[in-house]
Amino acid sequence: MPFFLWLRGIAGNVMQAIHRQHLGTKMRDAHREVTLYRGMLPEASSAALAAQLLGKDTRPSEAAMRAERKILLQQALNTLDPMDREVLALRHFEQLSTAETASLLGIQEAAAGKRYLRAMKRLKDILLAMPGGWGEV
Repeated sequence: MPFFLWLRGIAGNVMQAIHRQHLGTKMRDAHREVTLYRGMLPEASSAALAAQLLGKDTRPSEAAMRAERKILLQQALNTLDPMDREVLALRHFEQLSTAETASLLGIQEAAAGKRYLRAMKRLKDILLAMPGGWGEV
């Protein structure tokens, strides 16, 4: 297993332990938190993935358009199947190769490539169908 994937597994286990610890406390119970975000709360992975997919713009007008697109992209990513989101995150956010993605998911390399292409197509279809989405921009 590549070092990066091993390290990612350890970090995931530590985060899971911390999450369990905070769910068991009385004063800092995560179930009592109130969101400031209106609408469906995007998952952290979809927000990070959206930022990675959009890139960086420099002009203020481009930054405003990027912020609007980021919200639309987060909403689209949240409607995807969790496996599709994971494949996209592994390929774009963590920049893993198809072989590394397949190894991590425990599937054949060809299957990982097909899952990636299908996930991208589903994301494109969702974005084009959204009101105010890329179909209208």
